[in-house]
Amino acid sequence: MKARRASRTAELMALFRALESGRPSKIRLFHDPYAIRFLGASLRMLVWLSYLPLVGRLVPWLVDLRSPGARSSGVARTRLIDDLVTQALRDGLDQVVVLGAGFDCRDLRLPGIENSRVFELDHPDTLAVKRERVRKLWGSLPVHVQFIEVDFNRQRLDEVLAAYHLDRARPNIVIWEGVTNYLTEGAVDATLAVIGTMAPGSRVIFTYVHRDALNESADFYGINRLARDLRRLGEPWTFGLYPEQLPKYLAAHGLRLIEDLGSTEYRKRYMAPRPANMRGYEFYRVAVARVVPKVS
Repeated sequence: MKARRASRTAELMALFRALESGRPSKIRLFHDPYAIRFLGASLRMLVWLSYLPLVGRLVPWLVDLRSPGARSSGVARTRLIDDLVTQALRDGLDQVVVLGAGFDCRDLRLPGIENSRVFELDHPDTLAVKRERVRKLWGSLPVHVQFIEVDFNRQRLDEVLAAYHLDRARPNIVIWEGVTNYLTEGAVDATLAVIGTMAPGSRVIFTYVHRDALNESADFYGINRLARDLRRLGEPWTFGLYPEQLPKYLAAHGLRLIEDLGSTEYRKRYMAPRPANMRGYEFYRVAVARVVPKVS
């Protein structure tokens, strides 16, 4: 991410959520009424155009043509993570740690989350924009959310959370979406090590990319163009994992893998009944893990 500027990829994800939220209620995957408020004038106009009859259908088509698979993967993974978090809330977990929320407003839009303590951590530049927009939307910052500035490549997660009085005796829901691929291997290891020391039963929902996606010669559709775009935005990917190595990798940090889905799988789960551009972003994955009790 370029200095003193909010993440451009966070804005693009907000665009995808805004486009999905404008679809008819019977077929959209979720409703995020806040997403459009995080867009600049040109992208907001694009969303408004998508509301028009006939012409509006061209907007997602053009987005998919420009970035194959990005939109469909983005909205399907949003729905998947929404469902996982909602289920965890129903199961009684009421302390939520969001690592790199970008411009998603799950802490405002998911039912029941207002009864939880939410710790939302992000880069200072992105978080400054987030707080400003949320304050304008609500008139003030929500009392159940603490917005915390952090640089995951430089600061220790446990020290940051301790300063904001996270209750370490209570299980947490940790949401870590769209972040690991921008970090160093050391930063990912350090963060997982902290998550692994949280109360048993804590759950972490995180995304990662197949390690081969870092190699532009890999056999993934659209990877070369995507890599060029990310470099142009100043947000290149720096970290990835091999899915077959994930269980052992997590176990070394005190975590047990529960589920690991690629974009082809989670798009099929939510988007199969309707036509969609399903090609592209096959390297993107969502995993769920649980903190296991320590053996004494």
